[in-house]
Parts: sequence; structure tokens; C-alpha cells
Amino acid sequence: MRYFLHFAYQGYNFRGWQQQPGEVRTVQGVMEGVLQRILKHEVSLVGCGRTDAQVHASQYFAHFDTPEELRTDFKFILNKNLPATISIFDIIPVHPRAHARYDATDRQYDYLLNTRKQAFLGELSALYLRKPPDVARMQAAAAQLLQFKDFHAYCLTPNRHNTTICHLRDVRIFANPDRTRIRLQFTANRFLRGMIRILVHRLLEVGWEQITLYDFLQPLRDHNPPRPLRSAYPEGLYLSKVTYPYIDKPPRVQLNFEA
Repeated sequence: MRYFLHFAYQGYNFRGWQQQPGEVRTVQGVMEGVLQRILKHEVSLVGCGRTDAQVHASQYFAHFDTPEELRTDFKFILNKNLPATISIFDIIPVHPRAHARYDATDRQYDYLLNTRKQAFLGELSALYLRKPPDVARMQAAAAQLLQFKDFHAYCLTPNRHNTTICHLRDVRIFANPDRTRIRLQFTANRFLRGMIRILVHRLLEVGWEQITLYDFLQPLRDHNPPRPLRSAYPEGLYLSKVTYPYIDKPPRVQLNFEA
């Protein structure tokens, strides 16, 4: 039997999704350990994608195999045994060849930032203690991204990817009236390592008038990354929606950050 897990995690105290050697706390490692303890056999979780240290997922999918059908109260048991920062929403039986990573057709990321210190948001959004950026300038720059396919210039490790082509479907930026809470949203078939956080940092530079629209777009035109290549803080980033040909579930966590 193959099952998809539909869940969310608060990633601030994890070193990312993927299992790593040594005593490193990752989401995959914690979940595999709990599943193996409950099911009494080795479990290998395959996730829909990697997330970096301190990055969150308000919607995530992973699949695993088990020789027998799961009991009806398995979701309850799993949630009871997982830490509070991981919440299981659905356990979905799927075809034996269904794949959480390779079958995904669209992925959406949201980036939350604030320019005013909030006591309860430190682990859930990125804090930039400076004047609010010009959101209209950021929106104008973001709209230009849709004309590009090759994001080699805005990738941390372009040589590790088979291709740096990404089909960016949509980019949106939302903000509250005083621009103290801002949400950037990106949707594509795939993303490169570090791509979203680099784009967010560059868009902020546009909003603060540190670089021009030409400066923002030129690296994409000539495939030459800016130096230095800087990234936005990890705790503001969320994997927020993953779509499959056979699964399209609405996220259970709503990131209405601009309200």
C-alpha cells in the first residue's frame, strides 16, 4: 500500500525537510522515526521537495509504503506522536507508482515579512527593521519576471540542476495599508535552490530604491548572477500549495498576512 501524507510544519527549529547525517533534526527524520515506531517496520518518506533550515510548509505532501492497510484511526495516532510543530491533515491511499515529488505539477511559495517588530511573529515571518519598501515598485518588477524562463542567475547552485528553466505561472505581492506586513507569492512548475529567497531580496532592494528595474532584470537577460548574491531570511518562506493531477487539496493553513 502506498499513502500520501498531507500535512504542514513550522520549520523554525528544524534543519530543513531532508534527512541529514549525524544528530541533525529534520522534518523527514522526525516523521520517519515516529512512523517506524508506530508501524514496526522501516519507513522511507519521499517528500514533494526540499526546504531549507528554518523554512516552513503550510502545505506539504510525502509518500510512504507499508505492507498492510492502515487502521482507520491512524491519523489520530500519528498526530498524537508527532511534535506540535507538525500537523497531519489527510492520509490518502494512492496508486503504487504515485510519486510525491515527480508527479507534482505546480508549487506555490509565500514569503511573509514585516517592518514592525511583532512579539509573536519572530519565528513565523522575516523582520526588516527599516522603512517600508515601495510595494508598487516591487509589484512592477515582479510582473516582469513572467517573461523569463531561465533563472540561472537567481540560483545558489545552478550547476547542480539538470536545467535552470522554470515555468513561472504567477507572481503576486500583497500588503496592508501601512506596508508593515507584506506577502510575496510565487507559483511555478518548479523552483531552483535558493531562487525564491534571492528574488525576494532583490525585490526588496527594488522597493527600497537600492537598485533599478534594469538592475533587477539584467542578470536574467545575460545569465550572470549579481555579486554578491544575497538571500532573504529563511523564516519568512513557506511552501504553501502543491498540486497533482490526481490531488488538488486547498491548504488548511491560510496565510492572510497582509490583513
